[in-house]
Amino acid sequence: MNLIAEQSYIKIVREVSSIDQIDIEQKRKMYLYKEKIVTQHREFSIEDIMDISYRFIGEDGGLLYLHTKYGVYSYIVKSSPAAFVEAFKEYRETIRQDEGNFK
Repeated sequence: MNLIAEQSYIKIVREVSSIDQIDIEQKRKMYLYKEKIVTQHREFSIEDIMDISYRFIGEDGGLLYLHTKYGVYSYIVKSSPAAFVEAFKEYRETIRQDEGNFK
């Protein structure tokens, strides 16, 4: 597999006991390969991803959205995912150009 780009994201895991509640922030990575995007628990085929976008919320980060044929998946990011999004869009454009050359 050829890695094109990677993006850090976080997952908030809430642990509840009989006396308290604790939020644990887990650091994770998302990887863009030629044939798929991989997160810790999911894989998305490149053909199933229609778009990727993001929105900043305050100064502490924002949300990265994967728009797929099966719905929108959101991921909390603390750093700008602009390079990851741009890498996806550039790669998708090369796929479209290559498909056009084969028709």
